Amino acid sequence: MAKPPQSVQSLTERFARHCDDYHKGRYNETQVRREFIDPLFVALGWDVHNLAGYAEAYKDVIHEDAIKVGGVTKAPDYCFRIGGARKFFLEAKKPSVDIAGEPGPAYQLRRYAWSAKLPLSVLTDFEEFAVYDCRIRPKPTDKASAARTLYIRYDEYAARWDEIASIFSKEAVLQGSFDKYAAGRKKRGTAEVDAEFLREIEKWRDALARNIALRNPQLTSRELNFAVQRTIDRIIFLRICEDRGVETYASLQALINGQRVYARLMQMFRAADDRYNSGLFHFNAERDRPAAPDSLTPTLNIDDKPLKDIFRSLYYPQSPYEFAVLPADILGNVYEQFLGKVIHLTAGHRARVEEKPEVKKAGGVYYTPKYIVDYIVAHTLGKILGKRLTTEDTENAESLKKGKKDSSVSFNTSATSVSSVVNSFSKTPKQVSRLRILDPACGSGSFLVGAYRKLLEYHRDWYLDDGAEKHTKKVYQGAASQWFLTTAEKKRILLNNIYGVDIDPQAVEVTKLNLLLCALENENQTTLGQLNLIHQRALPDLSSNIKCGNSLIGLDFYEGAQMSLFDEDARWKINAFDWPEEFPEIFKGKNPGFDAVIGNPPYVRVHRLDKSTKEYLWEKYKTFVAKSDLYNCFMERSFYLLKRSGLLSMITPHTWTSLESFEGIRRLFFEESKICLLCQLPKKVFRKATVQTCVFVIERTVRQEDTLGNMIEVHSLSERSCGVAREFKQSEIGRYHLHNFLLYSDQGLRALYDKVSSNAHCLEELVLFRYGLKTGDDAQFLTRESKGQKYKKLVRSANIARYSLDYLGEFVRYAPVEMKAHRKTARPGERERFESPKVVVSRMGRALVATFDIEKYYIKDGMLLLGPCPYDLRYIVGLLNSRLLNHIYTHFFVTVDVLKNAILALPIRKLDLGKVQDKAAHDRMVSLVESMLDLHKQLSSARVEHDKTLIQRQISATDGQIDKLVYELYGLTEEEIKILEEGYEKQSN
Repeated sequence: MAKPPQSVQSLTERFARHCDDYHKGRYNETQVRREFIDPLFVALGWDVHNLAGYAEAYKDVIHEDAIKVGGVTKAPDYCFRIGGARKFFLEAKKPSVDIAGEPGPAYQLRRYAWSAKLPLSVLTDFEEFAVYDCRIRPKPTDKASAARTLYIRYDEYAARWDEIASIFSKEAVLQGSFDKYAAGRKKRGTAEVDAEFLREIEKWRDALARNIALRNPQLTSRELNFAVQRTIDRIIFLRICEDRGVETYASLQALINGQRVYARLMQMFRAADDRYNSGLFHFNAERDRPAAPDSLTPTLNIDDKPLKDIFRSLYYPQSPYEFAVLPADILGNVYEQFLGKVIHLTAGHRARVEEKPEVKKAGGVYYTPKYIVDYIVAHTLGKILGKRLTTEDTENAESLKKGKKDSSVSFNTSATSVSSVVNSFSKTPKQVSRLRILDPACGSGSFLVGAYRKLLEYHRDWYLDDGAEKHTKKVYQGAASQWFLTTAEKKRILLNNIYGVDIDPQAVEVTKLNLLLCALENENQTTLGQLNLIHQRALPDLSSNIKCGNSLIGLDFYEGAQMSLFDEDARWKINAFDWPEEFPEIFKGKNPGFDAVIGNPPYVRVHRLDKSTKEYLWEKYKTFVAKSDLYNCFMERSFYLLKRSGLLSMITPHTWTSLESFEGIRRLFFEESKICLLCQLPKKVFRKATVQTCVFVIERTVRQEDTLGNMIEVHSLSERSCGVAREFKQSEIGRYHLHNFLLYSDQGLRALYDKVSSNAHCLEELVLFRYGLKTGDDAQFLTRESKGQKYKKLVRSANIARYSLDYLGEFVRYAPVEMKAHRKTARPGERERFESPKVVVSRMGRALVATFDIEKYYIKDGMLLLGPCPYDLRYIVGLLNSRLLNHIYTHFFVTVDVLKNAILALPIRKLDLGKVQDKAAHDRMVSLVESMLDLHKQLSSARVEHDKTLIQRQISATDGQIDKLVYELYGLTEEEIKILEEGYEKQSN
């Protein structure tokens, strides 16, 4: 057991000597913080006083500005962070407070941390040190012990120092021990704040929709959706402003007393219009405000009860939320889910909330996690602004130089994990003012908020680095010696740099709301009051920056069409959008376009689109084909929205990197861009979805020589770490035939692939590829009995095994012309592909499973490799089933099922059958494969257990001989074979 530092021992001894004095009311919270709590956490490795001089965004500890509202502190005393990301709060109390027994302090802390979605936080007066699980929804009736996971008194610090340090020291947090402790303490009954708040505002929507529909029978469905959404947005905005000290606390709560609640609420909304100039409260036409004012909601009739119920749920004791610390990504997640439903009106004008059809088909709404937003912003806008070298990276580099190479060391450029920053500014604010950042499917605005925060941080640090005294109109020093941008500067940056488009008008309004709340952070009544003195409003109108429209469909959609066919609903759904018309200042000049396009486009399969949209997209987008996905169009559209040297980065399914139907987008990126980065993401990026995703970064350029010489960074990313990056030349993609861009294999495997490819054909050069049948399970065509010559024996892909086909007695009626006429099959094809000798490959699973068929089976959902081939097709079967090609395939080609592009790129060893040695190797392989085919037939017919055992042993021995022959054919060394065998065994286990 390690002893605590001498400083901690001295603290405990001093506290024991003067304990009685400290319990007197005169000894206050500020004193205990300075004299005991600060040095305690310094001993735990935290730079409590920022002695390292880190930039504002990367300080270890933030001493929150304690805003007093109604006698209650509205921000936690300490926020401990890693790389600017919150890890836990600490609430300090004076020693006279009974932390063990009084429920108030614990409830206060838990509200902060629960609202901020932090798993653990600390309540202490130094005498007592209490840790709470803050994932459990706090209730005002909870005892002080509720959700408490750890309680230590000061006289136990020496004996339990290891326990404290192993969780709350900075080193423990960096090494993941804090997260492991939190994960181990998670219990049933936890209720995360985003899920709870979503349920809350969904209740508001239901109540308001029913009441507004009842009291305002003239409203259409669209007007009702607008009215409900805008009312909720305004209430949330004002309530958050209250907790941040921008609005007078409990102003909304005061409306509960009395009648005519909505009329008085509208007075508050109109006052907010005068104060903020935001489109959220735009009721009167004004010069230089292009958006039409809201003339609908002021005329509504709303009963008092639903509004009073909403206001009660927003305040203590009914509300557990602390809006001052509610993160923007939490609000964005809530709204993203919220927007997945829409209000419909029944024939009797009753409101009914239903899931949107497109959301239902997609299986829900999937919000992009913050760490991915930060990562994409860092690798686009961050790169444009200038490289930022982290102190953590510097320390890692020094460790490697000294020979302290460790597998845990990684060069993590994720914006969520840096510990401090050394600034290297490549652009001045004047230059930055010309940058234009776009999200073409902005949703709730998470990517634009991330980009805006990055810009705010950059400008603040630039002004401080250049000398704050030169920029008094740009920055000011607030409480706790923290530096902030002025309100006017934040408005300027938002209007200059941030742009977004979404097809959903409600999403557009939510994006604006989130950006405006971001602009109001760190503001208070004093700072905004100064603007009022000079008759300036606090916020900008974003109607020229964030627009509603279909990013993929332009006004040319209507060319040649009969306009009478498009009614109001059709036009609303299509929502055609003209980019040059909507953003004229961006699409003019010598180099028009956006500097960066970022986001998470919708993932929609082609068959879910209506006919007119599909036909338009196929005509408009050269990379979009019948089996592509809508996100492919967003990638192409976004590419052409970039200016030259602009950067495009998105999170998308990884299918575009390997599927045949996405070869167009791969070719576009290969030929007309520099591919900067390809990043594999974890399987469960989106909680409810199993889609495998990736992040890419490309730079638009036509300089072919630079493109081909470009080094592409390839790695993986998770929430906690970024894998060590590898690089390869863009010109190498040509060697891989554009079949697969996600080259995640390590250097050793890539070297092995290069070696086996050096004297090899690609499989596509040797065989004719065909798919099997694509019939459905229609009884007319699939049957258990033969009814004549038109019925053929059928084997499904699931019944294809290594060196065998398992025929289960099914037949398929095969009459291509007839079936095509009746549209009973997607791909009838020709008989020869089934009735010729063929290699059959299963499409199920990620491993290669192949056999040879001369029985003329008709294959359903499998893949067929046909001659003519310069080699016996059984030679191909042996190679496909070998450990070498399976290992290369499963590690080099990132696929869910076996894919055509991937299998056709496999390296097949070249042989000169005119040479004795090559001919002998070829014939040896064919003989071994024939033996395997025969042995598997024997195994399937064997009835005695011992016979099966003997046959299986012979199969294993023959398999080993095939692998040995393959190693010889490709010239593998003993060391390479050992590495491959170990990797294969590890994968099998």
